[in-house]
Amino acid sequence: MAQPDELEALTKAFSGHGVDEKSLITILGNSHLEKRQAFRKSTPHFFKEDERLFERWDDHRVKLLKHEFMRFKNAIVLWAMHPWERDARLIKEALKKGSHTYNVIIEVACTRSSEELLGARRAYHSLFDHSIEEDVASHVHGPERKLLVALVSAYRYEGSKLKEDTAKSEAKALFNAVKNADHRKPVEDEEVIRILTTRSKPHLRAVYKHYNEISGNNFDEDVQIDLKMQETVQCLCTPERYFSQVLDSALKIDAHKSTKKALTRVVVTRADVDIKEIREEFNRIYGVSLTEKIEQAANGNYRDLLLTLISKDA
Repeated sequence: MAQPDELEALTKAFSGHGVDEKSLITILGNSHLEKRQAFRKSTPHFFKEDERLFERWDDHRVKLLKHEFMRFKNAIVLWAMHPWERDARLIKEALKKGSHTYNVIIEVACTRSSEELLGARRAYHSLFDHSIEEDVASHVHGPERKLLVALVSAYRYEGSKLKEDTAKSEAKALFNAVKNADHRKPVEDEEVIRILTTRSKPHLRAVYKHYNEISGNNFDEDVQIDLKMQETVQCLCTPERYFSQVLDSALKIDAHKSTKKALTRVVVTRADVDIKEIREEFNRIYGVSLTEKIEQAANGNYRDLLLTLISKDA
């Protein structure tokens, strides 16, 4: 018969993000029929008692487990991939999945350098025989279409020079757009789109600061009713906070599988860039280290890979 500690270890091995391969091999691989039956009977959230008197897998649980077994492989494949191809494939998948994943397009367009975004566009041409711009324009049908097309088309100045007077003026323009949101949503405002999709990130951070001085709130707080606009502003102006929030949502045990996928995406794409800053911001916001959170939520080889990547000081 299976011992209580073995049953607990098996349950944990099948739960959370990824699976604990070593426990599965050690306990299940060496188990007899009786031990596996005891495991099935003691885990009704995994197995159902069939009317013909045998314990069978819950179909929904099997589907979830398939995703968990795949996490390590998917993370390794993404990590080994050229960043241009990785971003191109992330955008393609986001367009295929629909509007609830358009934040991935925003992430790529707003948190990569101009050369990196240009590289992703080149890779997209080679992989899919289309441009990112035309596919975004043909797949996105909501009011955010103009914003997303302009974001993926951007090639921003990356120097440090900016004009404070211009930044103040554009902060005022954003403030007026928010005030007039009842007549026209900011995401549909041509001036808002121009500012967010053409200005350098240092300039936009200055605009963000001046907006706070005018409004008393941050711009992303004032447009939170429009999620795509909020995500755009956060990715451009406060990316460490944005990615910390995405990671926190993804690390919840009961998160939807599409939300959990963000854990792999964020860790893999930011490990060579700003993972140190994200770790610091995560700890500041949630009062717990990202390392500790991953150790609690993830299992096996997948957990070990994540911990290796987040320990990098890019």
